[in-house]
Amino acid sequence: MRKSPCCASREECSGEGLCAARRADDVALIRDSGACRVGAAPGIGQVRGDLAAAIDHTLLKPDATREDLKKLCDEAKRYGFASVCVNSANVRVVKEMLRGSPVMAVAVVGFPLGAMSTQAKAFEAREAVRMGADEIDMVINIGALKSREYAQVEEDIRAVVQASRPHPVKVILETGALSQEEKIIGCALSRAAGAAFVKTSTGFGPGGATVEDVALMRRVVGDEMGVKASGGVRSTEDAEKMMKAGATRIGASASVAIVGGKNGKASGGKY
Repeated sequence: MRKSPCCASREECSGEGLCAARRADDVALIRDSGACRVGAAPGIGQVRGDLAAAIDHTLLKPDATREDLKKLCDEAKRYGFASVCVNSANVRVVKEMLRGSPVMAVAVVGFPLGAMSTQAKAFEAREAVRMGADEIDMVINIGALKSREYAQVEEDIRAVVQASRPHPVKVILETGALSQEEKIIGCALSRAAGAAFVKTSTGFGPGGATVEDVALMRRVVGDEMGVKASGGVRSTEDAEKMMKAGATRIGASASVAIVGGKNGKASGGKY
């Protein structure tokens, strides 16, 4: 057992001063009572479990390494995040890293522009599911939506929903690029096409999640769909505001800071 605290101060201690190294008297009492061995794990501080279970721990930068992905998965398992969200090329890798844990693997499709053909999106979704994706986050055809080509937008979403079955699909609207009317119509089309969630942003486009947009999306889809807030959610306060406005899932790269009550820095894009 360590004879002195591993951190210089309680504030620096990830165990909030409650680890074995800082509770020597308690350890001695336990041993005096008859224990021949004391087990202790590294502390992770005070964690907001309610928030953790709603977070898609996200790493979407194109230069993510295997080491980066391992860190992502280790953090997701340690803190109890809902999932890790990665580019589709990395799904097989993270699925293996998550083996034996309840953490899901989420793949983005048509990311980050949404400007590829419907057939390409459906193929990517099908491949991601084959490689182990539990959920799919697809980007809507933003140009078609803004051009009022609503049938094309709905068919684009429906094709990915069908290719992903039985796994849920979240539709990324990229709200920072849309008018109020377009946000409403995007939500309605997502619902009509059978999507399970609507999602605010890619984190790579203009703007990010806002309380106002989350509340609007919740009003449009009602209680029958999930709402995911992503893009710029970096603190406990940010996440709590989004959840209060109607979000049921949070997408963030600053997830550890969020559940630890700190402000975080996004890693790649505005996640």
